[in-house]
Amino acid sequence: MYIDDTIAAIATPPGIGGVGIIRVSGKDSFPIVNSLFKSAGTVPLMDRQNRTIQYGTIVDPATNKTIDEVLVLLMKGPHSYTAEDVVEIQCHGGIVPVRQILKLLVNHDVRMAEAGEFTKRAFMNGRIDLTQAEAIIDIIEAKTEDSLSLAVSQLDGTVSSFVKDVREQLIAMIAHLEVTIDYPEEDIEDVTSQEVREQLEPILKAMDELLSTANTGRLIRDGITTVIVGRPNAGKSSLMNALLRENRAIVTDIPGTTRDSIEEYMTVEGISLRLIDTAGIRDTQDTVEALGVERARDYINKADIVLCVIDGSTPLTPEEIEILTSVSGLNTIVLLNKSDVAQVVTDENIKEHGTFTAIERISAKEGEGSAVLSKWVQELVYGGRVKQDNSAMISNVRHISLVEQAKAQVEEALSSIDMGMPVDFVATDLRSAWELLGDITGDTIRESMIDELFSRFCLGK
Repeated sequence: MYIDDTIAAIATPPGIGGVGIIRVSGKDSFPIVNSLFKSAGTVPLMDRQNRTIQYGTIVDPATNKTIDEVLVLLMKGPHSYTAEDVVEIQCHGGIVPVRQILKLLVNHDVRMAEAGEFTKRAFMNGRIDLTQAEAIIDIIEAKTEDSLSLAVSQLDGTVSSFVKDVREQLIAMIAHLEVTIDYPEEDIEDVTSQEVREQLEPILKAMDELLSTANTGRLIRDGITTVIVGRPNAGKSSLMNALLRENRAIVTDIPGTTRDSIEEYMTVEGISLRLIDTAGIRDTQDTVEALGVERARDYINKADIVLCVIDGSTPLTPEEIEILTSVSGLNTIVLLNKSDVAQVVTDENIKEHGTFTAIERISAKEGEGSAVLSKWVQELVYGGRVKQDNSAMISNVRHISLVEQAKAQVEEALSSIDMGMPVDFVATDLRSAWELLGDITGDTIRESMIDELFSRFCLGK
């Protein structure tokens, strides 16, 4: 339930910095801050010009002690982040001053904000919908320019506009069907069903088009899990170092040097990659190494891309054949390493043991591999399509699931029409689709789900 009290939280990361910001929102934010704020002017904050910055100090009225020199930013509702009266106090960026100011506010009838409560109030007050609220999280967590661009597009309302348009069409059809149910006339039901079918087919097509962007959107938003596998001494760690352009993994001639997984993040073509160098896969009696091998096999099942490193300078070993078989059919790029020396393994040798996305030759020792990875990252994410434009792209797992469920209900409605079912069956399916789409924007979602979603936010946002 929405509570109309005044809340506050520190809006900047903890630690020492140039500026610390305490955000205050609610109906009493202006008078409460005014009781602590001292400046050369005598006009109360609530009577000063909106969207201005005021200079002064924060003083504890009980002791008349100055806490810090501050700038106070005034934003009167509804033209603020929360659509309420908001005051932001900017003090020096140290741990002590921001905490003392926050403590002073709490002592003057201000409640500590819950995680995400400022954004939740913006949603509850109708300034943003739920997709835009979730986009704010994505903006904060964006690791690349492309993921930021996708999040900003969602904040601008590309997904919201799609959902709103489809829901308006569905509710119009539902109303038309319910009129038919309430006022039945001869032959009207068949005509109505045919009209609904003609209107539903383009909606179904639009849903398919949106869902076709889901994999690309997810990879841009969450990044690509890229796992490097191979037998010991195939050149996995050398490849990892070459891709990162630093000596992150230990490279030696001793088999089994990498006994656990090493993880790093890198950016390729604007996409974040979670790069994982795994232990060399082989039969081993070493307990620690065996655990590393088992972990490597688990990572294969979770990978978006598998980089299978094979030593191209020696004949395929039984271990390499087993590895190739295990990664066949996945998004696997087989890298025939050590191309700087005479090659023994051919592409045909590799193809005998499975189906792979690509077979490439590299020399990890010479720092190769980045161009190959770049090419296939583009292929996996964009699949030959132009990089994201201004059209809707769906990336949030919750949104994808709800669109898929809504699409299933629309398909069920079409099936009911094809089977000659009464129009009330069709209307029921369409209302289910309408409600599912409403869960995306928050128009029909349960309050418990709203609380769960906003709990993912940080304090102060």
